[in-house]
Amino acid sequence: MNTRDQFTAIFESIDFEKIIDHPNILIAANFWDNERYCAARTCYRFMRALDDLIDNHKAEHSGISTDERENFTSDIRKWMAMLDRGLNKSPFNNELGYTVERFRIPLWSLEAFAESMLYDVTHDGFATIDEFIEYSLGASVAPASIFVHLAGLKEKDGIYLDPPFDVRRTAEPCAMFSYFVHIIRDFRKDQHNNLSYFADDAMARHGLTRTAMSEMAHGAPLSAGFRAMMREYLSFADRYRLDTLKIMDEVCPKMEPRYRLSLEIIFELYQMVFERIDPEHGTFSTEELNPTPAETRERVRKVIARQ
Repeated sequence: MNTRDQFTAIFESIDFEKIIDHPNILIAANFWDNERYCAARTCYRFMRALDDLIDNHKAEHSGISTDERENFTSDIRKWMAMLDRGLNKSPFNNELGYTVERFRIPLWSLEAFAESMLYDVTHDGFATIDEFIEYSLGASVAPASIFVHLAGLKEKDGIYLDPPFDVRRTAEPCAMFSYFVHIIRDFRKDQHNNLSYFADDAMARHGLTRTAMSEMAHGAPLSAGFRAMMREYLSFADRYRLDTLKIMDEVCPKMEPRYRLSLEIIFELYQMVFERIDPEHGTFSTEELNPTPAETRERVRKVIARQ
């Protein structure tokens, strides 16, 4: 069976209707060997535990009290201290420690993610777009770097060797592209969960307030200022999209076919959403911006056909 036939067989085994949470990562990782797939899941369980700790609270409450802030900060610092002491010191992290060691996971990625969660606890939103981008280096680039690292590993005699390229430099544009697309797509959903990723300076430039953003998310007409801000955020996404194309041209030839394919799939699936964003006339609803399982399946099929 040649490579394309192998990819097609895997593709036909995926039930796109059942993949709901984190579909882009799950779809792409289906093409990995099982050991690397399990390594990714282990790392992301660690990150998800931190992320859910904060987001679930914000979804149920309008804010974080001083006592709650101190408790959350303490919990996150315990996670970070655990990284410093050695990952195999606690029961859960026996598995994580093994994964980090065997797959040479860069500790900076886990630490940067924890720092971004600490930011979530100690800040209320983002004063500037630059502040949001700095935050994204932990919240988005760090987990993306783990994916890119695992995809780029070389294996020799059962031993994994570091990727033959700079993982952080490779992951950053694609992670930022997907993150800008993500927050535009999930504008209404995030507002309903008391989450906002749009910077105060961007809102102010377009005559918007946090209250106005919440009202529009809950059904008020979308203002001209809102559409102008979405154009601005879409331009950021497009800049990172073009940078992603350049870096993929550079690193994909250095990757094994199945792992190169996984990066191409993730990029294409976020590009599907990017193409649906219409600042001029869009409603920014979940139905409008999320492709159907059938549309997602067809896009993945086209990526495989190019291999």
